[in-house]
Amino acid sequence: MRFKQGEPTMKVRMQWTVLMALAAAVLLFLPVRAGAQSAQSLFNSKCAVCHGPDGSGSAVGKKMGIVNLRSEEVQKQTDAELIHEISNGVGHTMPSYKDKLSEAQIKELVGYLRTLVKKK
Repeated sequence: MRFKQGEPTMKVRMQWTVLMALAAAVLLFLPVRAGAQSAQSLFNSKCAVCHGPDGSGSAVGKKMGIVNLRSEEVQKQTDAELIHEISNGVGHTMPSYKDKLSEAQIKELVGYLRTLVKKK
């Protein structure tokens, strides 16, 4: 088959295809990474004061008797249960966040809590 003058060659077409596939892959993963960073930042600003940076509890949190977010007890809870606790608070130790955080932010926090699981 002969190419007409001005038509891209098969090599050029393949290069464009690969370039477009790479661009699509990068765009697909950017929101996920940004969301994860956002959730961690949110956790650090709203939760880490009591729960500590790794979820196991800060000195202040441990004195208040807060739960270790990395524990099996917490990790076995459903997302809906964790969303409810973050939204409505727990007893007198954890405040309600439903008026301070959006529903999407609370869901992001639950996703982030899942990353804190204890290594076995």
